[in-house]
Amino acid sequence: MVGYHVSDANSYIVVTGGGVQDVKIVKKAWVYPWQKANVISISPFDFEIALQAMTIEKLQFALPAVFTIGPDDEPSALRKYAMLLTGNADGTPASRGATPTQTGRAHVQTIVKGIIEGETRVIVSGMTMEEIFKERQMFKTKIIENVQTELDQFGLKIYNANVKELQDTPGSEYFQFLSRKAHEGASNQAKVDVANARMIGEIGEAEKRGRTRQEISKIDAQTAVLETQRKSEKATADAELSTTQTKLNMQIKLAQIQASRQAESRDAELQREVEIRRAEMELEKMRATELVQSKIKRESAQQVADAKFYTDTKGADGTLYKQKQDAEAAYYRATKEAEATFFAKKKEAEGITEMARAYGQMATVLGGPQGLLQYMMLQNNTYEKLAKANATAINGLQPKISVWTTGAEGAADASAPIRNLFQSLPPLLSTVQEQTGILPPSWMAQMPPPLDNATERALMKKGKNATMNGDGAVH
Repeated sequence: MVGYHVSDANSYIVVTGGGVQDVKIVKKAWVYPWQKANVISISPFDFEIALQAMTIEKLQFALPAVFTIGPDDEPSALRKYAMLLTGNADGTPASRGATPTQTGRAHVQTIVKGIIEGETRVIVSGMTMEEIFKERQMFKTKIIENVQTELDQFGLKIYNANVKELQDTPGSEYFQFLSRKAHEGASNQAKVDVANARMIGEIGEAEKRGRTRQEISKIDAQTAVLETQRKSEKATADAELSTTQTKLNMQIKLAQIQASRQAESRDAELQREVEIRRAEMELEKMRATELVQSKIKRESAQQVADAKFYTDTKGADGTLYKQKQDAEAAYYRATKEAEATFFAKKKEAEGITEMARAYGQMATVLGGPQGLLQYMMLQNNTYEKLAKANATAINGLQPKISVWTTGAEGAADASAPIRNLFQSLPPLLSTVQEQTGILPPSWMAQMPPPLDNATERALMKKGKNATMNGDGAVH
């Protein structure tokens, strides 16, 4: 049950669940929805048992006893009892709520009964019947100690144990015979005791009468002595009283004289103290006047200093506030500019993304990336720009072209191969010299020095005006 719980004086609250490491045993506590609470009673209960046991002499007897048992009011014992014995006999938890879990439940009594029977039989099996009768207190103490040792593991405590008279088991008359024997012995002993008592009474009576007369005479003599002593003591006391009275009268007169003298002396002292007090008051009055004036001056100076301090402080606060506002305005301006730049870049990126998506769809329509590329080159006049760039690149190169022939076609000439070789060799060597700067060996041909640009242009101009020979060669 969720809420604030308070237990009775003879019970405790056991809390388990969230926030509790194991179990928490308290008198009052808050119980939350994620926790469970159970109330356990620590009231002891009476447990009656009629145990049949056998002594070391193989004598059986019945041992009736009453044990008062309950949970031990110690944290560790209560913890054991709450964890081991607060549930039901079948292992299910006890009902939760305001009703305490009683200590004398059936399964708890079964556990206690088993422990008491086992420990009692162990103790009785090692004792004789005579030892049990003669040492009943030791027998009881052993039973309580051994049973308590076993009950400690359950958090239970024996508050009281009452072992009743031993009884015969069915079919046994051992205690009946012992009782008859004891009765006969007690009867005979009673007769002897009566005779002894009568003799002692007569002797005692005679002794008492003689002692009575002796004590009376002794008391009379002591009384006479005491009367004489009391009279002497009274006379001594009267003399001492008279002497003491005289001394007291003299002391009273001396005290009166001393009191009068002390009063006069005290009056003079008080008069002097009055004058001193009057002088001190005048002095304190003068000091107070000077102190008030100095205090007024100090407070005036303090107010002036405080006013100056206030003015300086407010000026500094104003300067600080202005600098703070300027800094915040600059920060705000920079922030907004950065946000605007970011927004523009973002929109530009979105535009490029949309354009790329449109180009992808266009490539699908045009048959692939190659069709898109050709469309873009036509759209941007790329072919015209390439043609124009190629024309610009070869403009002004002024190439040198040499053309030669091997004669008329169809004419039989045996020296044609040699002539062709010598006709083609000079232009070839000249071209190699012009383009690479490499001269042929001197034994092969003597090449003219290279021409400068002006001479080369003049020769080219002259070559254009040359006429054609009959064999169709151009020189």
